[in-house]
Amino acid sequence: MNVLVVGGGAREHALLWKLAASSRVGRLCCAPGNAGTELLGENLSIAVNDFDGLARAVEARGIDLVVVGPEDPLSRGLADFLQQRGHLVFGPTAAAAQIESSKAWAKEIMTETGVPTARAVVCHSAAEALDAVYDAPLPLVIKADGLAAGKGVVVCQTRDEADTAVRWMMEDGALGGAARTLLVEECLNGVEVSCLAVTDGETVLPLLPACDYKRIHDGDLGPNTGGMGAYSPPGFLDDSTIRAVLDDVIAPVIQGMARREIVYRGVLYAGLMMTRTGPKVIEFNCRLGDPETQVILPLLDSDLLTLCEATARGELASHPGLAWFPGACVGVVLASGGYPGPHTTGHVIHGLDAVPGDAVVFHAGTTRRGHDIVTAGGRVLTAVGHGADMTSAREAAYDTAREISFADMHYRSDIALRELEPAP
Repeated sequence: MNVLVVGGGAREHALLWKLAASSRVGRLCCAPGNAGTELLGENLSIAVNDFDGLARAVEARGIDLVVVGPEDPLSRGLADFLQQRGHLVFGPTAAAAQIESSKAWAKEIMTETGVPTARAVVCHSAAEALDAVYDAPLPLVIKADGLAAGKGVVVCQTRDEADTAVRWMMEDGALGGAARTLLVEECLNGVEVSCLAVTDGETVLPLLPACDYKRIHDGDLGPNTGGMGAYSPPGFLDDSTIRAVLDDVIAPVIQGMARREIVYRGVLYAGLMMTRTGPKVIEFNCRLGDPETQVILPLLDSDLLTLCEATARGELASHPGLAWFPGACVGVVLASGGYPGPHTTGHVIHGLDAVPGDAVVFHAGTTRRGHDIVTAGGRVLTAVGHGADMTSAREAAYDTAREISFADMHYRSDIALRELEPAP
């Protein structure tokens, strides 16, 4: 089968890397891709939201399956657009992608289906949101309803902070249309975990859970980012808890959408807080996570192409189920200095040829300039180590990170450390 992966980050590099391992794969393409994906297939200079350009590429190159990585094209209806033209797509329709593109809609579905989540007030004006802020217990969370590239969630310890966040989003228009509606939400306490599952709208196959690190600095300090690292599987989640998440969170949401005549095909990602009263949903995503994908796919001992095809065709019931390699994976994101704020690019990356055998490096913000690979974004690379246990996986990831360098490179030093030194 000829496959096109849509996207240009480390998640898409990981997808291409795993698809390339299939005995059934033919031509591999990535749009727009990066300096890592070009080593596995053909990079196409087509933006993820250029639907006409993507359709022309699918038809010109005889693509049999399109795998969509990012949420933005899914929320805009890329799966619908391609399916209407007779193409097979792994990824939900725009109606199903509302589970991520509208937090208010997701809350409505969760309330309807009894899924445990944080209490929230949906507000359609700054005045309404400010009233809710002064009625809500502290701390609280201000969330933009729409997609905001990781900038739409602010945890507020004081009412002044919440007031500022509301005005910044709604009155200053900092997030554009994403913040026309806001949620003033209860702040949940606990350990955060990502639970992902592949579904064709009826059958559900769970992926391994993972833990993501959002803050830029060690100790979860500093501003939120797109993710500074991840590890899988977390030791604090047992099989019974994972089963409870499938039964009480994933399945009810899929069934709730089905009652609305929305068939969900792709990955449903539940971001959970493990509270003292059990898991509660922080958010849903309509796609694989980044950097979670980079630590989950190396552990997958099943054919990814077969899985994606069966999902896209609605034939997941006939899939034999997923197998997993033993051990653990740790991924460390190597970022540009200044990220998630202003940062420079174009710096030569050194050390990519010195990657140890028990590790892999997935590219994100990279491009080729002559014979050099240079930085081209905020999150540049994910160094991933696989080991028999979390200790060896972590050592492999950090050994790899230390082999690589570029100007102003920054990374966290505490990814997966809590698995080795659990807090009381």
